[in-house]
Amino acid sequence: MKKLLASLLIGCMALSMAACGSDNGAGQTNESAGTADTQNGAAGDKVWVVATDTVFRPFEFTNENGEFVGIDVDILAAIAEDQGFQYELKSLGWDAAVAAVQSGQADAIIAGATIKQERIDSGWMFSDGYYNATQTFVLAEGSDIKGYEDLAGKNVAVKNGTAGMDFANSLKDEYGFTTSVFEDSPTMYQDVILGNSVACVEDTPIMADSIKIGNLALTIPEGMESEGAPYGFAIMNESNQELLDMFNAGLANIKANGKYDEILEKYLGN
Repeated sequence: MKKLLASLLIGCMALSMAACGSDNGAGQTNESAGTADTQNGAAGDKVWVVATDTVFRPFEFTNENGEFVGIDVDILAAIAEDQGFQYELKSLGWDAAVAAVQSGQADAIIAGATIKQERIDSGWMFSDGYYNATQTFVLAEGSDIKGYEDLAGKNVAVKNGTAGMDFANSLKDEYGFTTSVFEDSPTMYQDVILGNSVACVEDTPIMADSIKIGNLALTIPEGMESEGAPYGFAIMNESNQELLDMFNAGLANIKANGKYDEILEKYLGN
């Protein structure tokens, strides 16, 4: 669901990752500082570096206690425990996370990344899907938009490089609306709240959580969502196939033993 980086980001990844730190729990570091801790694991000295986004609630975000948490964070921790491997989770932001994996400064990425052919063709190697997400149009409270037909001649806000942007682009010619591209979700939401765009497009679970937690003056309409696509854990170098295999095996195990459902319930409810 997200974008492929600008090439300049690769050049500055060493500085970006050197600045990461501030231990937020086992196996995770933020961009904001300090020393990295690692997830306790079993045999071997290998510590896998996994890059992730910074603000993609409820999949990865910082809670009120300053801890880096979320569905992706907990799933990775549960799989690492099940499979007995060590990892360091680096919270970098989407562009920098992709750059880190592409440049070999990280081994994998888990950041709500939609499994899609365009990414596979460009060298992403995905795990089995670990969450199936739809994308939805989102309206300002009190909007008179009832369906796609009502978007004609109006503007829709989208986040660059996301599945939501792809979904909007697949419809805009048919229904006659334009799009404005944003680099982050909060700014995109504000564009709708301020009335500059009549709608934005976001992953449904992220939008539902954002409205609830942020008390945003936005609403999710019925019948304006996509069919859905899975999120995947990904590597971009075949030498890291072992990590991908462990992720798949661990994912199957935590689904079978109920841990996966516990994680989803924790963040999304029943």
